[in-house]
Amino acid sequence: MKETYSRTKSVWQRMNKKERKAVMDYGEKYKAFLDTARTERLAAQEIIRQAEAKGFRPLYDMKKLEPGDKVYWNQKGKSVILAVIGKEPVHEGIKIVGSHIDSPRLDLKANPVHEQDGIVYFRTHYYGGIKKYQWTTIPLALIGVIYTKDGKKVDINIGMKEDDPIFYVSDLLIHMAQDQMKKPLAEGVTGEQLQAIAWTSGDGKMKPKEAFMKMLKETYGIEEEDFAAAELELVPATKSRDVGFDRSLIASYGQDDRVCSYANLEAILDAKPGVKTQAALLTDKEEIGSYGNTGMESSYFVKFVMKLLALQGQGGLLDFYETMENSEMLSADVNACLDPMFPEVSERDNASFLGYGINLTKYGGVRGKAGSNDASAEFLQKVRTIFNEAGVCWQIGELGKVDQGGGGTIAFMMADWGAEVVDCGTAMLSMHSPYDLLSKADAYETYLAYKAFFESK
Repeated sequence: MKETYSRTKSVWQRMNKKERKAVMDYGEKYKAFLDTARTERLAAQEIIRQAEAKGFRPLYDMKKLEPGDKVYWNQKGKSVILAVIGKEPVHEGIKIVGSHIDSPRLDLKANPVHEQDGIVYFRTHYYGGIKKYQWTTIPLALIGVIYTKDGKKVDINIGMKEDDPIFYVSDLLIHMAQDQMKKPLAEGVTGEQLQAIAWTSGDGKMKPKEAFMKMLKETYGIEEEDFAAAELELVPATKSRDVGFDRSLIASYGQDDRVCSYANLEAILDAKPGVKTQAALLTDKEEIGSYGNTGMESSYFVKFVMKLLALQGQGGLLDFYETMENSEMLSADVNACLDPMFPEVSERDNASFLGYGINLTKYGGVRGKAGSNDASAEFLQKVRTIFNEAGVCWQIGELGKVDQGGGGTIAFMMADWGAEVVDCGTAMLSMHSPYDLLSKADAYETYLAYKAFFESK
């Protein structure tokens, strides 16, 4: 069995040729997922497509549940739960891996189109925590849905194909940026300046905005009022790429948290049905606090579990809480790893390293552990034993120095219902940027970790 925990040897140093090939093969499938699942809606569609191909059926179509049954829950096209029913009743507890499929981005405002000095812009409102200056001068794709006045749904996906146009947020040229360069990074570009160029040409007597709206009407049947009934997102149009001569890293948009979500998906599709029911939770709205009816602060997960219980003859609220108290969860979200270019924000002995395996985080929150789940020693011992026995490479790591960093996940929400929970995800660099960076080895170990957890007793 390979060495599973080390702070001196990377995963690559502990792998044989067969394992290295498996890592590289996994990386290709993962990149394809990233380039397909650019938004939470597209991610949910792809997850359901793959699940149905493996025999998963909608839970709301089921009349009873038997061990080995594969079911899924589609929460308004933005969140998905996949479950494989175990040999024991659901009431005896569920093995849950919970990840999220939303990522930081620029959302179009409800009244986004305006013209200024001959340029037509989309006004935006950024979603999630971003460094605003990073979103200028990069290619952006417009993806989402918009409804016309007569109720027709129009799917929009422009910018990802090689021959598509892209959208673009301009920045001030260095020759005229003396005052801008004196500002703090957080103030160099404001939220209201994150406006994407959509059009510039007029047509005869028509000004650019009039010509633009005419094109939208003729091509898509869209009028200006229709933007009030739309969910349109600007996301980086740059596709996933290998990094370095050894191709050991992946740079891509949306790896927070689709690296964990893809591993979660692959793990439940590949895992052997177990004694306990297995559930892959792939949720929305984590980047803004998990609010809304597709986020974890809503009731859909409760309803899902109670539906499972009802199909096995136990559907009361007390049954739900007892089920959750019997359940265990890996809160599958990314963490930061030590960046040698910015070592001052991390405490090295308690930071995770790039390429050293999946990261276990006992507690998150900020400063005095505010907002943290803080996993128990007993559950950490159980998870560590699962990983060691399955040959999964793992490490420990916090999100920055005590008074420097911090962050939250959905872990505390599940713990509120009584489940044993620990944060457990991939460590990465440049998190929340338009082009995140992580190790293929860590992505693969994340998949192995979730699969081993699902299959454990």
